[in-house]
Amino acid sequence: MNQRTTSPTRRPRVRIDAAAAGLRLAIVIVAVVAAFPLVWMVLSSFKTPAESMQVPPVWLPATPSLDAYSEVADVINAGRSFWNSAVIATVTTAGILITSLMAGYAFAKYRFRGRDALFAVLIATMFLPPIVTLIPLYRLVTAIGLNASLLGVIVPHLANAFGIFLMRQFIAGVPDDLIDAARVDGASELRIVFSVVAPSVVPALAALTLFAFVYHWNTYLWPLTVLQGNSDDYPIVISLSRLLSYNRGAMNTHLVMAGATLAVLPPLVMFVLLQRFFVDSIVSSGVKG
Repeated sequence: MNQRTTSPTRRPRVRIDAAAAGLRLAIVIVAVVAAFPLVWMVLSSFKTPAESMQVPPVWLPATPSLDAYSEVADVINAGRSFWNSAVIATVTTAGILITSLMAGYAFAKYRFRGRDALFAVLIATMFLPPIVTLIPLYRLVTAIGLNASLLGVIVPHLANAFGIFLMRQFIAGVPDDLIDAARVDGASELRIVFSVVAPSVVPALAALTLFAFVYHWNTYLWPLTVLQGNSDDYPIVISLSRLLSYNRGAMNTHLVMAGATLAVLPPLVMFVLLQRFFVDSIVSSGVKG
């Protein structure tokens, strides 16, 4: 009796390999397109004024120079501006982490009347454009005497609806038995939040740190509104606007690019440091969801 043997076909494997190659090619193309403005900005910062204005554009500087960076430091007092941005971004981010962790814990693990309604109102505030709350916040800051100061920039943003929502979603996945065991051992609620819950949601905290730091490092409209008449406390993103009017006749694009390169370095370093935790938070939310 003859038995027919069927040889395995290679066609499905070829299709899978082609799909994987196409996906990799698409990722490379998207990455190149996304990175192009950053690369162009850095290269332009090393150009001479003539090269920065040349048409057609010069891709690589013939003689790279750091003169633009030293000139930027003289025009906008970069050291003071960087310090102001660091204070605003760091203090605001720390406040957001603390308030979001504590409020998220309360919404996730406490049962109290009106909890769901209060959380719904909190979520609704996320849909308000920042421009809508600009004038009320400014009037409030002025009324308590914090206008024209860094505290006026920082205080209204020490709590964040998105941060509370994010932490609530992750803390809800922390086992209740773990929290009950800490209570049995005599731990206070604050001790439970910072010693038990916080280590369990490190990826979420890292992602929130990245979001908050980058946002408040790059924020422009609110500091410009609060710090009217106090240019000494301007953050770097506002100080960079002075480069656009500096020597406008020559249109020193390389100065603007040098200033932008300096301004983007801290958020970029923050992303590199927290990249692994950020990816873990996305994977964890995908598994839970």
